[in-house]
Amino acid sequence: MQSTLSAVVVPVPEAEPRVGALRAELDPSAALGVPAHVTIMFPFVPPARIDDGVLAALGEVFAAAPVFEAGFSTVSWFEDAVWWAPEPAAPFVALTHAVSARFGMKPYEGVHGDDVVPHLTIGHRAPLDRMRAAETEVASGSPVRTTVRSALLMTGSRTAASWTTLAELPLGAG
Repeated sequence: MQSTLSAVVVPVPEAEPRVGALRAELDPSAALGVPAHVTIMFPFVPPARIDDGVLAALGEVFAAAPVFEAGFSTVSWFEDAVWWAPEPAAPFVALTHAVSARFGMKPYEGVHGDDVVPHLTIGHRAPLDRMRAAETEVASGSPVRTTVRSALLMTGSRTAASWTTLAELPLGAG
């Protein structure tokens, strides 16, 4: 299957033991092959237009950002999604703004205006009772900490298991 979409995400592998099974049940992106993550930009450049120039420019954006620590302890909600909030959120917001400025695009095609709310989705458009149970399960556990050293440029489609990593984008390399 040809990739039709791309995204820039910060993977959070430390979260997988806590939310992996929940995401597999409640978050459609998990079935597509997208790991536990905080989205920086979706959609990104169409895969057919990603070339060496796009990769170099994206690499420069992340190289200019410092490596940082983040924790996940607070569970929150959007209307149709339960998610884990990264703390602090500011470094993720800064990365989103930097990618937005460099490529002239807004996350989620601007449907949320200029608001950037970094989050790790646990469940999205799933049965409310299951998402509430997931909220309770995640909120009752210990916080998860991560050191953010890189982001991923991923491509795929809306087909199961179609998403793969096209490039790793190290932070603090510049």
